[in-house]
Amino acid sequence: MPKVVKFYEFGSPEVLKVEEEPLRDLQSGEVRIKVQALGLNRAEVLYRTNTYTEQAQFPSRIGYEAAGIIEALGEGVTDFQVGDRVSTIPGFSLNRYGVAGDAAVVPAIHVAKYPDQLSPEEGTSIWMQYLTTYGSLVEFGKLKQGDIVAITAASSSVGLAAIQMVNDAGGISIAITRKDNKREGLLKAGAQYVIVTDREDMVERVNAIAGGKGAAIVFDPVCGSYLKKLADIVAPEGLIVEYGWLAEGTPVFPVVPAIVKGFRIQGFHLGFHIIAHPERLKTGISYINQRLQSGVFRPLLAEKRFTLDRIVDAYRYMESNEQLGKIVVAV
Repeated sequence: MPKVVKFYEFGSPEVLKVEEEPLRDLQSGEVRIKVQALGLNRAEVLYRTNTYTEQAQFPSRIGYEAAGIIEALGEGVTDFQVGDRVSTIPGFSLNRYGVAGDAAVVPAIHVAKYPDQLSPEEGTSIWMQYLTTYGSLVEFGKLKQGDIVAITAASSSVGLAAIQMVNDAGGISIAITRKDNKREGLLKAGAQYVIVTDREDMVERVNAIAGGKGAAIVFDPVCGSYLKKLADIVAPEGLIVEYGWLAEGTPVFPVVPAIVKGFRIQGFHLGFHIIAHPERLKTGISYINQRLQSGVFRPLLAEKRFTLDRIVDAYRYMESNEQLGKIVVAV
């Protein structure tokens, strides 16, 4: 029987269990994938600790990102064939469709082919990071040549994707990270500027780079009290995109800076703002695949690799914040 990852209570990575479970019959519009690789992301940590937009119903599966081979098609699926190399697009219910395991069932609308030159480990590292970045910066941010973009949590997979996307558009990428040991890696990844907040004043550095005008777009998953600092680095009539809430505590809206500068704060959720809109999703997939095929985009993977039986260690590594790039699990 296939192996699956489940948990029966909220908590640390140790609550995750690898178990066996029979294959279920496919319903209309679903596909089953023989999984070759998994990608981890922060949304799963929030889900496992009961701080996500969806609450787990026990026992619950977990996992948004998988790459593999389609081995069965449900009724009505016509866009794919058995044997296609695909990876999953997050946004489905983790209670119903968690993909962590060696077989996964997902709705066909949450599956996309990826370029042949990419490995399954790279294939599983595409859609969460690049579609989040595309939706935030291109769809909503109207990213254009010359725009200065400040990217917080820049060593994450989404942050690294944002660096590539800003550079490709002819913008100026400023990678912001807490730790000095990430500086060289971010520069190698293409960041035009790197600010280490443990050592440097973020506001002074951004304004120096931007000639005192601030960043046209601030791309942030931290939020919380950090939002007040972001108000100091965004340009007048600029945009702050919040695609996460990693910081504890309730954010306080910076009313006075917002009035003085006239900037906007845009919340972003991949499922609600891209996947729920078929035309946006189609355009985003095309935009990303073209750049993956040309080599302009390339997922950067974390150095440490894991196997399914070490899934607990993989999530521990994610929560250590030591990684640069996407954490992948071979299946």
